[in-house]
Amino acid sequence: MFFKSKPTAIPTAEQALPGRSTPMSVASEHFVNGRSLKGPYPAGAETIYFGMGCFWGAERLFWTLPGVIVTAVGYQGGSTPNPTYEETCTGMTGHTEAVKVVYDPATISLDMLLKTFWEEHNPTEFMRSGNDVGTQYRSAIYTTSDEQAAVVEQSRNAYQAALSKQGLGRITTEISPAAEFFYAETYHQQYLAKNPRGYCGLQGTGVSCPVGVGVAAE
Repeated sequence: MFFKSKPTAIPTAEQALPGRSTPMSVASEHFVNGRSLKGPYPAGAETIYFGMGCFWGAERLFWTLPGVIVTAVGYQGGSTPNPTYEETCTGMTGHTEAVKVVYDPATISLDMLLKTFWEEHNPTEFMRSGNDVGTQYRSAIYTTSDEQAAVVEQSRNAYQAALSKQGLGRITTEISPAAEFFYAETYHQQYLAKNPRGYCGLQGTGVSCPVGVGVAAE
């Protein structure tokens, strides 16, 4: 990925690059499990989006979890329509690198997905993830229902309590309803399955995340 200095402020819609009206061409099937990348998905499936820094490593974390139907990488939370990877890297689209996670809630709970999210990166870093600096690497969760939003808020509060007990800082994760998700170019999809020695800079805090709807922040 890219390591040089990047903007750490999200551009306004007026400042953002103009983008284009044509969606990115992307593979129709998941490289690992062969399922449809864009759907239709099974009845009862739910979708949530996670930003954890470099989306290559983040996607691999989720496609391995039982109950996850399909994953895809792309751009979320910005203003530029149908951005390219190169445009996103400038910091002038407003997007973060995100993983689309489609899951079966009867098999895997949102709490378990959030446990993976919180523990596998450092959510206290602002507009960065390790050596990767810039708005495209910001920690983020984009929800698709009010029910998801409530679980995410509770989970964040519980994990913040756990971090604070260890003397760590405040969570900076952006949490908001999902806007339009723009799929990244095909070569980014399931990148680490295609390139097993590829870059993955994810590193957690070492603090375990409490799990369960009954968990409350102290």
